[in-house]
Parts: sequence; C-alpha cells; structure tokens
Amino acid sequence: MNASIQAPVVAVSRIRMATDGKGVTTLVCFHGCPLRCRWCINPFSFAEDTKRDIVTPQKLYDKVKLDELYFLATGGGVTFGGGEPLLYPDFLREFRSICGDAWHLCAETSLSVPWEHVQKAAECIDMFYVDCKDTDPDIYKSYTGKDNALMLSNLQKLVALIGTERIVVRVPLIPDYNTDENRQKSRAVLQGLGVTRFDFFTYKIKKT
Repeated sequence: MNASIQAPVVAVSRIRMATDGKGVTTLVCFHGCPLRCRWCINPFSFAEDTKRDIVTPQKLYDKVKLDELYFLATGGGVTFGGGEPLLYPDFLREFRSICGDAWHLCAETSLSVPWEHVQKAAECIDMFYVDCKDTDPDIYKSYTGKDNALMLSNLQKLVALIGTERIVVRVPLIPDYNTDENRQKSRAVLQGLGVTRFDFFTYKIKKT
C-alpha cells in the first residue's frame, strides 16, 4: 500500500443501478478535467472553488466497502467518473490492488489524457465508457474547447490493447452542435477504429 498516492474526490454516489455499469454501483467523481464542455453536467468537477476530499485508495475503499454485498450479489462495483478519472491512473491501480478482482470497476472517460495513463488504467479497469462527443474535429472543438486527435488515437490504441468487449463509446446528439447525420459519420469513423459497442442518446438541455 502506497500512502503517497492520493486523488481529489468531489462526490460519492451510492446504490446506483443500470446507469454506470452492470449491477449495483457506487459512482466516485474526481476533480479535474482537460475539457470544458459547453453543457457539462458536472461543472463542479473542474471549478476551482469546489470542495475536495483528498483521499488515498485505502481511504476510498474503506468508504465504499459497506456496499460490497450489493456489488458481489449483482456483479457491480465502483464506477470512476468526474471530471476525468484517468488523470489518476496510479490511484486506480492501487485501488484495484486493495479491492481485489471481485468488484467490477468502470471508468467514464474522455480519453483526453496521455496514452501512458490509459495503459495503466487498462490494467485495472473492467469497462471503459468513452465519451466521444463527435469525431468531427470542428464540432468536437466547438463543444469541448479541445482537439479530438488525442481521444481518437487513444481509442484506437485501447481497442488494439484490450479488444472491443470492454469498451462502450458514447456518441450523443448534442442540440445546436451536431446532427444525426454527424453521428452516423462518427459511427463509421469509430467502426473503422475497431469499435463495436455504442451508446447513442440525446442530451436533454435545460436552456435558460
């Protein structure tokens, strides 16, 4: 156990079903994100004034293990989100070494991190939910403020590294940013990278 490994956690949500992986899950949200999505559902995950609990993997395990019976009975476990959980790959690996192999660990990620982070996460994460947004570089940058080349490169490498069954790519319809035709083009691009599992949905935006 390495007590020097820490990460900033901003929220822990228990007893979730059919939203963040199979079975009963606990969602752990980290602070920090490389993107600035226009309609981010968790803006507190990168806001500077957000209260953060700086925890070690052991401390987090002690906090979430009370639901272990639910995890084991349903095939569930912990889903890491945020923010961007792959900013903390050493934390994820250490957490896996503590909880063991019985818990199902998922990561909701933009893959907009260095490839070395993705490699480390692939050693301990059972399922990746990749938020693609859109494969068109102009649409992606307009919505996130960043380039999508890193995400696409990491995705292609991840498919080659772990196969297709552990990766679900989310391709949303984003009002005012892309169209269903754009999504179909994204699907074709992603299939060309080897992706076989998709989650197509529409953002429900509450405009002020």
